[in-house]
Amino acid sequence: MLHVILLSGGSGKRLWPLSNDMYSKQFIRLFRLEDGTYESMMMRAYRGLLSAGADRITIATEKNQVSAIRRQLGEEPDLCVEPCRRDTFPAIALAAARIKERGGSGSDPVIICPVDAYVEEEYYTALLELGRTAADPGVRLALMGIEPTEPSDKFGYILPEGAGDTCRASAFFEKPDPAKAASLIRSGALWNSGAFAFRLEYILEKSRELLGTAEYTELEAGYESLPRISFDYAVAEAEKDIRVTRFRGVWKDIGTWSSLTEVLEAPVIGPALTDDCENVSVINHLSIPLVCMGIKDTVVCASPDGILISGKEASAGLKAVAESLEREPRYAEQQWGAFEVLAADTNSLTRQITMQPGNRIRYHAHRWRDESWFVTAGTGEVLIDGERRQAGPGSVFSFPRGTRHRMLALEELILIEVQMGDCFNPDDRQFFPEDDAAV
Repeated sequence: MLHVILLSGGSGKRLWPLSNDMYSKQFIRLFRLEDGTYESMMMRAYRGLLSAGADRITIATEKNQVSAIRRQLGEEPDLCVEPCRRDTFPAIALAAARIKERGGSGSDPVIICPVDAYVEEEYYTALLELGRTAADPGVRLALMGIEPTEPSDKFGYILPEGAGDTCRASAFFEKPDPAKAASLIRSGALWNSGAFAFRLEYILEKSRELLGTAEYTELEAGYESLPRISFDYAVAEAEKDIRVTRFRGVWKDIGTWSSLTEVLEAPVIGPALTDDCENVSVINHLSIPLVCMGIKDTVVCASPDGILISGKEASAGLKAVAESLEREPRYAEQQWGAFEVLAADTNSLTRQITMQPGNRIRYHAHRWRDESWFVTAGTGEVLIDGERRQAGPGSVFSFPRGTRHRMLALEELILIEVQMGDCFNPDDRQFFPEDDAAV
């Protein structure tokens, strides 16, 4: 059995204002499909792996990304959710232990793949071949190397012993400075793509060595006390037996607006116009028009979270600026649909919620706030303290704090939610099973 662990994390600052803490860059739907719809990097990677023939896919992620993953991929992939952030090695060890707990064999090959690179379809086939290389008992660790296009200090480097498609690696270097990177490239080094493979027993052995256990329940229970360890530093740099597979096709790390705009099919997405512009990319997720005139080498992006106007090269420094804003996300996708914050102040929060047919907001109550729903489109069924009511355009429902309530969308449903109180933290919600409700 060949397993794939997709790594999905990130704070969502580098592609602000489209990404945020609840909606990281891998969930942004920017890649146009033949039917005119758009898919995200997460959807693209999952689809590519399935098409290539992956047997089992586990997504290693964090709590605030679960709803977006379920919204975009459904219930099919297995999720391994970190109790808190602990860097790549603990996340990989936890996911590997989960695979073992769910019946994985120690000899099974496991492929680790970051979800946020832009690649062509052939990459996923190459990934599965990497896993088959790692299945060989004589191979401890197999890495995917990328032909470098510049001496970048954003990546680790792998120095292969030959020029073949798969060969031994003589050395591994973690993010050298540009001068060292240029020297490595002259020596034939490859970028480390962050994708690698090993047999399941290998990572479980490393987990016991570095974390003290390889049991899923023990790792999960003690996760907050685990050290923050990068897989590259803890494992790859220390491993003496590494094979590297050379990938010669398209691979781009989408870490900045400049790199993202290089792979977008159209310079304008959303209600926007450009006039007398050169090398300008515009993405508008608002309903109002956006017009750009007489500018060049610029990215312009508008969303409920804010408006960005930046030189493309300058956008590489966006993360530090976005972190200084310290503002709660105003847009996110959830398992049941999506929400957008329309207005917020100290004692009130107003959101527009769009629910997909057949989905529901779970049965819950609030301890520190009152809530009202105003249905503007679609139909649904509301459950209020055990009583079921029909919802349609014009319906209004009020829920004083402590009132149990949920909404089931029978068709696409849009409602305005107004919260009044002292606390709008998600932890204010208390969930209940629906079978407690009267029929």
